[in-house]
Amino acid sequence: MKYWLMKSEPDVWSIDQQKKAGIKGAPWDGVRNYQAAKNLKSMKKGDLCFFYHSNIGKEIVGIVKVIKESYIDKSDKTGDLLLLLFNLSLNFQSL
Repeated sequence: MKYWLMKSEPDVWSIDQQKKAGIKGAPWDGVRNYQAAKNLKSMKKGDLCFFYHSNIGKEIVGIVKVIKESYIDKSDKTGDLLLLLFNLSLNFQSL
């Protein structure tokens, strides 16, 4: 198992939205940075990630787990964008 850092702006996708997605999880989309996409490809089912709120709050707010490895984003006409599926393992804000 590997450990990663996933960052999201809380006004775009927050830890609360991740929690609402429940055990079925939610896709991590919109990754356009080459290095970040390369990291997504390296993530394996069961890997854990710190969920970091960037820009607003600037803090690690929870831990998410990869529940489905990278796959092509069908909404991307170029076929270059990837998605991963995560579910919430621990919400630090509820502790």
